[in-house]
Amino acid sequence: MTRVAGIDCGTNSIRLLVADVHPETGDLIELDRRMTIVRLGQGVDKTGRLAPEALERTFAACRAYAEVIKDLGAEKLRFVATSASRDAENRADFVNGVVEILGVEPEVITGDQEAAFSFTGATGELHGDDRRLVVDIGGGSTEFVVGNRHVEAARSVDIGCVRLTERHVRHDPPTAEEAEAIRADVRAALDLAAGTVPIDTAETLVGLAGSVTTVAAIALGLPEYDSEKIHHARISAAQVAEVTDRLLASTHAERAAIPVIHPGRVDVIIAGAIVLREIVERVGAHEVVVSEHDILDGIALSVA
Repeated sequence: MTRVAGIDCGTNSIRLLVADVHPETGDLIELDRRMTIVRLGQGVDKTGRLAPEALERTFAACRAYAEVIKDLGAEKLRFVATSASRDAENRADFVNGVVEILGVEPEVITGDQEAAFSFTGATGELHGDDRRLVVDIGGGSTEFVVGNRHVEAARSVDIGCVRLTERHVRHDPPTAEEAEAIRADVRAALDLAAGTVPIDTAETLVGLAGSVTTVAAIALGLPEYDSEKIHHARISAAQVAEVTDRLLASTHAERAAIPVIHPGRVDVIIAGAIVLREIVERVGAHEVVVSEHDILDGIALSVA
């Protein structure tokens, strides 16, 4: 077994996984998995630049992660950066800061690479020969991947919970017009994705990342966030619609009082839920298989 660390830095959160991985079988024993909301993508859609305060929040998380990696003795580290840092004019500031703290250069990967990592991480434990559509709803982008054991087609589109919230939401709760504007963006992006990925042909829909797992936790009625109960839970299309409607009618304070919603997601979970609902309805899925394993697991496997 090789002890490795993988970091996934997205638009909304930065996450760390330290694990022992068998390089031949792909077996993975998780040692530490953690997430910090840093909102690196704050304002990027509007300004095209990473905000100084967003960079500092991200660097603070990197310093904490560096201590964990050192304490657990990981032999290798791979740092992958996704949507927000792909889009920013001043991404060199981000790269230089990460190198100084962690000693590795962040790989600003393409959407297609992001999709492939997500697919590998999410489907490694799933059995059967069914064709799967893996959907990774992030802060700045959403990845669509179709395949079984291997990726057949992948596409990243610029719809994410942070990007859509910043672009369209001015009221709390969002007005009907604001919600419809989000839906219109999602539907246009789905048309774009369908040009590359046969999203209507998969037998199983697998959903990843915080928006999906949070909707699942609400649907399951959990008193607190519980990864073990959420992982591989099956949430019906009706439950997705019900939770989305509930969130659309709720105020910030009401959402903050729902114990399974991370404080850093309270303002963006509505947009994330709308994205998930539109996908479910577009592909005609009866349910979503929820996975807590995602791009982080794919990154760790690639390191080993």
